[in-house]
Amino acid sequence: MARRERMSSVDTAWLRMEDPTNLMMITGIITFAEPLSYDRLVETLEKRFIIYPRFRQKVIQPSSSMGAAYWEEDTRFDMRAHVQRMALPAPGNQAALQEVVSNLMSTPMDFSKPLWQFHLVEQYQGGSVLIGRLHHCIADGIALVRVLLSLTDSEPDAPDPEPPEVRHREGKGVLATLFSPVLAAARSTQKISETLMQESLETFRDPNRLMDIAKLGASGASALGKLTLRLPDPPTPFKGELGVIKKAAWSKPIPLADVKAIGKVTEGTVNDVLITAVTGGLRRYMRKRGERVKGVNFRATIPVNLRPLDGPIEFGNKFGLVFLSLPIGIADPLDRLRELKRRMDELKESAEPVVAFGLLNAIGMAPAEIENLALSLFGAKATAVMTNVPGPRETIYLAGVPLKNIMFWVPQSGHLGLGVSIISYAGEVQLGVATDAGLVPDPEQIIKGFHREFDALMQLVRQVQENG
Repeated sequence: MARRERMSSVDTAWLRMEDPTNLMMITGIITFAEPLSYDRLVETLEKRFIIYPRFRQKVIQPSSSMGAAYWEEDTRFDMRAHVQRMALPAPGNQAALQEVVSNLMSTPMDFSKPLWQFHLVEQYQGGSVLIGRLHHCIADGIALVRVLLSLTDSEPDAPDPEPPEVRHREGKGVLATLFSPVLAAARSTQKISETLMQESLETFRDPNRLMDIAKLGASGASALGKLTLRLPDPPTPFKGELGVIKKAAWSKPIPLADVKAIGKVTEGTVNDVLITAVTGGLRRYMRKRGERVKGVNFRATIPVNLRPLDGPIEFGNKFGLVFLSLPIGIADPLDRLRELKRRMDELKESAEPVVAFGLLNAIGMAPAEIENLALSLFGAKATAVMTNVPGPRETIYLAGVPLKNIMFWVPQSGHLGLGVSIISYAGEVQLGVATDAGLVPDPEQIIKGFHREFDALMQLVRQVQENG
């Protein structure tokens, strides 16, 4: 019998959140302007991905609501069962790609195998697309992004990590032989990670300071009180009973220089600008459906990283949550930006992320029935999940091919029907929206509203520049 490793309580919580209407997968796509070789992709994954044991392990589910989940090596592991080719239906445009991504986002993973999968679309606008799905119980978004970055290089012809048998012949011992591929990939990740952008929704720059906040009893008690005593979010088109089918859409790239130009004129951060445009896009969508927007506010849960970005790659989930109230009712983009900035500044000194992490830890140790009750409580107090993962500032390469764009979506825990993702890469920013099809069948309309709101903010910049 293969050796088993007990799953942490926080990761168990994410495992238990899985149900047919709310799959706990992180879904991402990478587009390439040039064709990506399937064989070279598999070779890269063999050298840099499955060297992490977690990607060769399957999940052993608990036999009871109080039982523990375990990781166990898949003795029948087959790389090519996890890396599959696929073709886009006609006409092979972005709408067709969005439909494929939506279908995969709605399809459960095979729990008899390790919980990850890649799909290579070999013909898309003259290049290729790589679609990835990884279960949230493996790790949080920040950790998984760092793992995926370890597959890439800063140059197209960068050498592969030194194979373990070469290091063994150099006389570095058995342990060095076993761990050298991991260390080589980690060094590659560190090199890429040095270019990570700092303008992200991780409101706390120093995770160690965050953990110190947890020791302040009064601060933690106050944050816990706010979390549990908040009134539920108001009814909107984005809340309701979930179905199985999900929809995904994403924006065209926006120059980061334009975002910064708006921030300079409005005295806001990159995040202030982007969240203002997102909130305006949600407002436009509600108005188009004839919904009331006057005075409406609803919350987005924002993950906050609790581990150092410059440390070694660490699997599992280690993040907290803050609840940002979005001022849907404010029509003027500048007034909306100022109010969002004020609310974000208040959150920066909050102990909420650590308290939320502690609650997730406790949920993972509780019987499934108690966990469901706690998660429904979280879900009632928010309407959306909003994430921002900073990507590399410069172009990077996978299997020798330059990455053109990156997009991802996280699962909407707590049975939420709306997910918003922002990612920056190579001087551009993109917005992704994931929705429940029964609630919001047309997320591309939210994307259109986002672009219109951003254009309105850019017009403000032009007016300031014209007036000197």
